[in-house]
Amino acid sequence: MVGRAERNKDLIQDVVENAAHRVGNISSIITGAVADVAREIGDLVTDGFEMRDAARAARKASDEPDDA
Repeated sequence: MVGRAERNKDLIQDVVENAAHRVGNISSIITGAVADVAREIGDLVTDGFEMRDAARAARKASDEPDDA
């Protein structure tokens, strides 16, 4: 027969294990979200660089005289 102390120990152990598992899952979700946000910000900055370079090239092309 299982005593009261052992039942309480088992209950506490189950609660702690369950909580640890849930916290781990939440941490994984947050880690993934942070990585996704960082990737999107990087892509946005890259797009800005590309637009700047395209605008610079267009200005340079419009400053050159036509051969016609």
